[in-house]
Amino acid sequence: MGLNIREIVSRKELDVSELKGKIVCVDAFNVLYQFLSTIRQYDGTPLQDEKGNITSHLSGIFYRNISLLSDGVKMVYVFDGEPPKLKEKIHEVRGNLRSIAREKYDSAKKDEDIEDMKRYSSQLIRLDDKMIEEAKELLCALGICVVQAPGEGEAEASYLSRKSGIYGVVSQDYDSLVFGAPILIRNLTVSKKRKTPSGYVEVKPEKIVLTNLLSELKIDLDQLISLAVIVGTDYNPKGIPRIGQKKALKIVQDFKTPEKIFESLGDKIKELSPEDKFDWKVIFSLFRAPKTNDFDIKFPQIDLDKIKEILVVRHGFSEERVNNQLEKLTNLKKIKNQKSLGSWM
Repeated sequence: MGLNIREIVSRKELDVSELKGKIVCVDAFNVLYQFLSTIRQYDGTPLQDEKGNITSHLSGIFYRNISLLSDGVKMVYVFDGEPPKLKEKIHEVRGNLRSIAREKYDSAKKDEDIEDMKRYSSQLIRLDDKMIEEAKELLCALGICVVQAPGEGEAEASYLSRKSGIYGVVSQDYDSLVFGAPILIRNLTVSKKRKTPSGYVEVKPEKIVLTNLLSELKIDLDQLISLAVIVGTDYNPKGIPRIGQKKALKIVQDFKTPEKIFESLGDKIKELSPEDKFDWKVIFSLFRAPKTNDFDIKFPQIDLDKIKEILVVRHGFSEERVNNQLEKLTNLKKIKNQKSLGSWM
């Protein structure tokens, strides 16, 4: 679900050319779920091979990332590890939503209502271990670095992006900012056009700079974390009812420190139902000091044969279409080799 602070966040359009030669950390699960929910058939069901294996995520990884690689973007995909225990709440919520969506999808299918089938099918998606491992395999074959986080992927990506040489975090969610990512990049891996009731609209990448955001909102990172806890995070999905983003911003501006902020909200927190009550100090620490590791960022060699084996042999992708894309990777390998030779000479 992710943190929703869209109303108070200003964003700047980003031209992909600005990322040429830069390294970005990608919140892998966020992007893979994005591929699964948007790359679908006419009735809303995900792409599948002849054996019924879902392939939407592989299609997204292949076609969208080759485009970015061709633009000179270097990517590090960071995968989730073991989630904090508090995240069980959001997993339960998502499980309930999937059950409801399944009932509605089955009803729409029975009525041959294609629009409703599309609407509810995207809520049924789930990544399993096999899909995750195959995604990692394809990413490595594309020459993209893969990192396995010890905990939350976006926390690890944010931690790595604070290091020298890494530009920012790619995700659709705003949580990375609360984890301290210096730069959040949105819409980088989405389709360039989105269908709306009035027709198709162009979707452009966006850049949000943390220091600029904090300056505009006249708050610091501790206050941003406090604001997130008030409006609701994956660790306390309900937040504090009847306090929206703008009201939460006013509260953190007025009371300054986390202790005073949540002291002022003590009565409202006490009124929450037992399942929605939360300890703000525990949630605050999960954002301020998440479980992370240091990693040496190394980019694997592009393996064209492996890519074809995964896509064409295993899953029946069009060999002609795959070969057309692989020409771009072949050119990238030539350029890389020429640069290496030039530096050696």
